[in-house]
Amino acid sequence: MYAKNFPCHRRDLRGNRVLVVEDEALVAMLIEDGLLDAGAQVIGPAGSVQEALQLIEQAASDGGLDAAVLDINLGGDTVSPVADRLAALQVPFVFATGYGKYCGRGVHSDAQVMTKPYDPDALVAVIKNLAPAGR
Repeated sequence: MYAKNFPCHRRDLRGNRVLVVEDEALVAMLIEDGLLDAGAQVIGPAGSVQEALQLIEQAASDGGLDAAVLDINLGGDTVSPVADRLAALQVPFVFATGYGKYCGRGVHSDAQVMTKPYDPDALVAVIKNLAPAGR
């Protein structure tokens, strides 16, 4: 999804804690940079399901999370256990995928999907709509 018409949303996520789950280092850095520029506190990035679940539990005991960006495929593993845990904690999330339209989301079929590559400002806009207004 390209959203070149979205205005720049700098500092719009101030005070929000956003988990990033992405196994490609360059993509993770781009996501992290965009979220940091928007004022978010980035948790992660996590490159595996296990690492993401550990970060979720750590964050839950330290103020929680406001939103998450989840790469659907993590080195051949599905991100479903992470999505399940976030849903149980009522943390909103957006799926990110490089495989085009993703239809296999099952119980998380209401979650938004962004297709890579996407504009960082579009991601910030999506997270802004998911996350509560600052802490």
